Amino acid sequence: MGKKSRVKTQKSGSGGASAAVSPKEMMNLISELLQKCSSAASAGKEWEEYVQIRGLVEKIRKKQKGLSVVFEGSREEYFSDLMAWAQENGGPSEGFCVSDFGSEGYGLKATRDIKAEELFLWVPRKMLMTVESAQNSVLGPLHSQDRILQAMENVTLAFHLLCERADPSSPWMPYIHSLPQEYDTPLYFQQEEVQLLLGTQAIQDVLSQYKNTARQYAYFYKLLQTHPAASKLPLKDSFTFDDYRWAVSSVMTRQNQIPTEDGGRLILALIPLWDMCNHTNGLITTGYNLEDDRCECVALQDYKENEQIYIFYGTRSNAEFVIHNGFFFQENAHDRVKIKLGVSKSERLFAMKAEVLSRAGIPASSTFALHCNEPPISAQLLAFLRVFCMTEEELKEYLLGEGAVGKIFTLGNSEFPVSWDNEIKLWTFLETRAALLLKTYKTTSEEDRSLLEKPDLSLHSRLAIQLRLAEKQILERASASGRAKRLHFEKKLEEDAPLPRYEESDIALLENSQSKLPIILRQLEEVEEGQEVPEEEHSLLLNGQKEAYGVKKEANGEETQEEVRGDVDLDSMEKGEREAAELTASRTEDKTE
Repeated sequence: MGKKSRVKTQKSGSGGASAAVSPKEMMNLISELLQKCSSAASAGKEWEEYVQIRGLVEKIRKKQKGLSVVFEGSREEYFSDLMAWAQENGGPSEGFCVSDFGSEGYGLKATRDIKAEELFLWVPRKMLMTVESAQNSVLGPLHSQDRILQAMENVTLAFHLLCERADPSSPWMPYIHSLPQEYDTPLYFQQEEVQLLLGTQAIQDVLSQYKNTARQYAYFYKLLQTHPAASKLPLKDSFTFDDYRWAVSSVMTRQNQIPTEDGGRLILALIPLWDMCNHTNGLITTGYNLEDDRCECVALQDYKENEQIYIFYGTRSNAEFVIHNGFFFQENAHDRVKIKLGVSKSERLFAMKAEVLSRAGIPASSTFALHCNEPPISAQLLAFLRVFCMTEEELKEYLLGEGAVGKIFTLGNSEFPVSWDNEIKLWTFLETRAALLLKTYKTTSEEDRSLLEKPDLSLHSRLAIQLRLAEKQILERASASGRAKRLHFEKKLEEDAPLPRYEESDIALLENSQSKLPIILRQLEEVEEGQEVPEEEHSLLLNGQKEAYGVKKEANGEETQEEVRGDVDLDSMEKGEREAAELTASRTEDKTE
């Protein structure tokens, strides 16, 4: 699957461990890892914690050397079987093939001319690996008794994949053979490659991804050894960290949501063949046909014979592409950098500002985004900054003044400033904040560009530096934009220009900058800046992850709403896991104390 699925082909089959390791010795290491991953790192100590966790994982990996499953032969040798299997199960029989596209990795190549919007690829339900097929498999008994598996569909899919991989007669073996044996997500980075991301806005998500994957591995290792329902699983005698990392990465880079057969709810699924498509800018062109019970994909544009066929993964940032898919997209029109902002609870006007924000549907503290294009801020961030910079008199006007209700809905509209002073303040704040964030990086943009010119740079180092540079460029543009806007409104104030007036017919509800994009299956698209995504018909699919939000304590004691990838991404505990974590983790720990 393109850049996100580059594979270091391994010719050897699975072999025995290099040295015998006693079950007690391994369990002690696993228990130590679980304990380390289950405690929160002190503020500013996240890197130190990562190094310690990684050290334990490397000890475990060393003792498990030779135990992981490795298919013989190259990945490419299995693509013909994948195409034949798809045709046998009602998939397409012509129009494209799997091909190597160099730096982009494997993808789909047109074997004839394909017209834009032509249906060229469809995948029947029986080809899909889903949560439902997992429940009906050998994994079913354990799934029905473990609350973590029940809460985390992504983990269920990962274990489903591992169990089927261990079964030579699995109906999905042609698909599993076609998957990469390694990935380019940060889970596969060397420590020095991860270190290149220190100081970036993405580093916390990278460290969390590794920590949570290690925690999940340790939890399930103990579960497989102690739970009666796990006794018949093919993983019980050989469940390595590398196996779990592979399964996690396979699901994380490929998963999607589809409706159940009755259309009543959404479930996670892996979609063979379709997930070979690489990403480009565009629109979502894949949906689910309930009548024919299959995923269907129409061409994003005209494709000539021998051209690569692309799909659009959604409006993701490059941080999301690198962390969850393992590639950097240079022409990303939707790139952005997260920025955490909040009204201090100790501020005298906190209650008034919080009330105005509440009426506008915006949290008093939240994670927003600075975008790579103009304007660098969304309507929601504009509204937040306007309220953040309001004087007491302006707050009273929006709470109690004439037409106060209507004015609330103009907060995110750039055409209706609160006041020239307010605009000057908010753009000055943005200019200054972006400039301060730039100072936290250990290298300059020029230094990063020089590093990228080195021919011997590893792929993962290149990804890290590209991401680091992209963040800086967004912050540089945001600071410059803030300065230009500040100067513009200073001139307006100096000229004593009249404020634009609005009429009732002008009032528009706050719109997120992404609102004109297609609404895809509920919460599959990036849920950004605290906005709720409305339920829509089960129609459109994209290749990737959704985001959830959780509340976290910052070092200054303020609560901020931060993106917690979990529901579809395997690098964090999701809401259901958090609800069940104490019960289940304590249950397995009790057995080893």
